[in-house]
Amino acid sequence: MSSFERYLTLWVALCILAGVALGQLFPSAFQTIGSAEIARVNLPMAVLIWLMVIPMLLKIDFAALRQVGQHWRGIGVTLFVNWAVKPFSMALLGWLFIGWVFRPHLPADQIDSYIAGLIILAAAPCTAMVFVWSNLIKGEPHFTLSQVALNDAIMIVAFAPIVGLLLGLSAITVPWGTLTLSVALYILVPVIVAQIIRRSVLASGGDDALQRLLAALSPVALVALLATLVMLFGFQGAQILAQPSIIAILAIPILIQVYFNAGLAYLLNRAAGEKHCVAGPSALIGASNFFELAVAAATSLFGFNSGAALATVVGVLIEVPVMLSVVWIVNRSRGWYERGSPRNPAKALP
Repeated sequence: MSSFERYLTLWVALCILAGVALGQLFPSAFQTIGSAEIARVNLPMAVLIWLMVIPMLLKIDFAALRQVGQHWRGIGVTLFVNWAVKPFSMALLGWLFIGWVFRPHLPADQIDSYIAGLIILAAAPCTAMVFVWSNLIKGEPHFTLSQVALNDAIMIVAFAPIVGLLLGLSAITVPWGTLTLSVALYILVPVIVAQIIRRSVLASGGDDALQRLLAALSPVALVALLATLVMLFGFQGAQILAQPSIIAILAIPILIQVYFNAGLAYLLNRAAGEKHCVAGPSALIGASNFFELAVAAATSLFGFNSGAALATVVGVLIEVPVMLSVVWIVNRSRGWYERGSPRNPAKALP
């Protein structure tokens, strides 16, 4: 992990302050940016999202899907947690904490929007940062790559139906046209563009050329992310200044969801007899989110000023410190994990 990524939470916090300040100082400029839309898609945001997403998708080799059978237990656990548990557990936590426990402390007209943002955040499994987390726990690289590739392939077809279902269950009107357009713009098209660029670079210069390109684009992706945050908080500033506790309240269900899903994936892999080098990445993939996509979808569906956009940005704010804590837990529990694994019966003795 680069020093820039290691201190991502600090940069996000600074962007929050900068965005709130700039939004108060230059409200007309932000309104102009917000009005630059075609079919409810904000053009500046679309450009920034592409600059964020495509460099990350360049790392994904869909040929790795041939390897999914090598660790089928870990693959099965991660798919179960990502698609059968995670979005639904977040919806439940959103209904509980935002719709009930903290309801009196939140703007009444934004309750549904906050819940929608949490659902969107949980419905997008992490793509790029997983490689960083996996490396920190000495995870099996082929498993990590194949699982991320499989998740991306599933996300193309499953993201919209799951979000639509859970928004509908939350009695939130689902703008299906905008949701479908978001999937096309922020998942399907970037995947296709990234794969075309990846194959072209590999064909002309090999893996060394690809690594040089990734190194060159990595700062671009991070700067685009930070610029997006400044824009979002420029629009959210008045609401945050009026109720600064909103960010802390939104962080509660996100934190619970991260630790719950990470722990569930970790324990299920242990029960299934998977190696620690597979269980670790599985837990991390099950816990983290593709927040770039979540931010894009939330702003497209509900707008810059929405509680949904703010909820997804809170996910960005806590992503790095929370995931580093999960990394620490996975590393510290390696001995315990291997002693009790059914595939290590000799180590199960005291």
